[in-house]
Amino acid sequence: MPRTGPGTAAKRTLVWLGVLTALLAALLGGGTIFSTASWAPKLALDLEGGTQMILAPKVQGGGGEISAEQLNQAVEIIRQRVDGSGVAEAEISTQSGRNVIVSLPGTPDAQTRDLIQASAQMEFRPVLSGGPGQAPAAPTPTPEDQLPKPSAKPTDASDPNWITPELFKEFEALNCLDPAALEPRQEPAPADKPMVACEPDTQGKYILGPVEVPGTDIDGATFGLNRGSQGQSLNQWVVNIDFNAEGTRVFRDVTERLFSIGQGDPRNQFAIVLDGRIVSAPTTNAVIPDGNPTISGSFTEESAAALAEQLKYGALPISFEIQSEQQISATLGADQLRLGLIAGLIGLLLVAVYSMFQYRVLGLVTIASLVVAGLLTYLAIAILGWTENYRLSLAGVAGLIVAIGQTADSFIVYFERIRDELRDGRGMVSAVENGWRRAKRTVLASKAVNLLAALVLYFVAVGNVRGFAFTLGLTAIADLLVVFLFTHPMLRVLAQTKFFGEGHRWSGLDPKRLGAAPFYRGAGRFREPGTPAPATGRKNKAAAGESQRRMTIAERRIAEKQKSLAVQDKGADKEDQK
Repeated sequence: MPRTGPGTAAKRTLVWLGVLTALLAALLGGGTIFSTASWAPKLALDLEGGTQMILAPKVQGGGGEISAEQLNQAVEIIRQRVDGSGVAEAEISTQSGRNVIVSLPGTPDAQTRDLIQASAQMEFRPVLSGGPGQAPAAPTPTPEDQLPKPSAKPTDASDPNWITPELFKEFEALNCLDPAALEPRQEPAPADKPMVACEPDTQGKYILGPVEVPGTDIDGATFGLNRGSQGQSLNQWVVNIDFNAEGTRVFRDVTERLFSIGQGDPRNQFAIVLDGRIVSAPTTNAVIPDGNPTISGSFTEESAAALAEQLKYGALPISFEIQSEQQISATLGADQLRLGLIAGLIGLLLVAVYSMFQYRVLGLVTIASLVVAGLLTYLAIAILGWTENYRLSLAGVAGLIVAIGQTADSFIVYFERIRDELRDGRGMVSAVENGWRRAKRTVLASKAVNLLAALVLYFVAVGNVRGFAFTLGLTAIADLLVVFLFTHPMLRVLAQTKFFGEGHRWSGLDPKRLGAAPFYRGAGRFREPGTPAPATGRKNKAAAGESQRRMTIAERRIAEKQKSLAVQDKGADKEDQK
């Protein structure tokens, strides 16, 4: 059976890289023909300009004043909605404590406008049917003769007679695994009618009864560790709700009814619904007469804090109307983008010059690797702009420029490992394989640190800094792909050529210039590893000097000890001759 050599495997890897690149290009090309994709990346507000809308808040019912805290929370809700719709790099702020200014790149569509203007709707609805793990749509619809049919008018919000055949068909057809099903509703469901909704955290799908307690009846919400009857901590995170007087009265009646249904029945639960999506669906374990229920479950500190914030501020009775709208120019503009691209080209040129000076023809592999990494990153940014509406800001361009040096570091580490192997007297093919085994661990550790830093920066930062972190992480992934799928396979192929395999003086891998020399010293004697080769001639003296500089401390001590012993032996021989 013929064996597959390193050259054959390397060529196969290069082919797979070409297939991957072709697939990405075909995907983007198909998007430009049949959809709204573009070969050019989408630009953010600072580079492209966009639309600025001034929103005037209004209280539902026409009365009451809006506090600064409510307005700031409304801004956060708008930001979450806008980011959730895929519009990146939006700028949202308040104006004089009265209005909200929203600046979006490009021209927002009608759906985005409606999303910005809508008020947050939080409601407490009883569960009629459904549960966790039922997110997918039903594979086969229930036959007509088996559909639930109301037998009488509903007597309360938990009555199964709310479930009509049409509502049950809607429940079966709903696919809660589809991201579109989890987006905030443009128009809230009628408060006096049942509805179907999804719970993302548990992949749950439910049929809910009419609203029993509106979110406006919540006075506050906190989170903390649950306490036992004697005040001891139970090491379980819970969320505490505080209802106002009206909410306390209604919620007491609701918990009496749900508790009487009993555990195990879906109707024992009530759902907390925000903008048509369930944020939690706890069961009723007791009657709550004081209006201070506690929600427990598999909470972490972060998830408990998030739910408390949603309960506290998710029911703001505020909607917005667009007071004015105007097109704004780019805050930085084409000149800044041009200067950023020029800076990137200068950095790329300097890396190329250094690579050619340090590694000679081998530097062409560095340049080719950077070109492949740039191509993959460009295609990824363009595809993300089409599918996820990602927009490239000047901070993102800065991340791409910084990534040039980080990407070149991977190649330099690999090349130096190969050179070290050649200095130890290995052949070219063996040096490439052993050098890759040593360099691979270093490259993986370096990119893991880069990805971790990018992730932390992305999640803790706001604004344009997130764009910098995103491109930094994206280029780190592209770098790993290129090193494994292009740089290493290319060197495996080049090592079998005459130019590189025999160590041409311009290849950058000439063993003589690197300070390596054959172990064989002649007359049946061999040079010990770690000791410099004898220097004869100008070139060999330079090679011996390079070899001496490359020796480790341990190797240098061994060489000095051997030299000292040789001198002593030589002196002893002279004494014997006398």
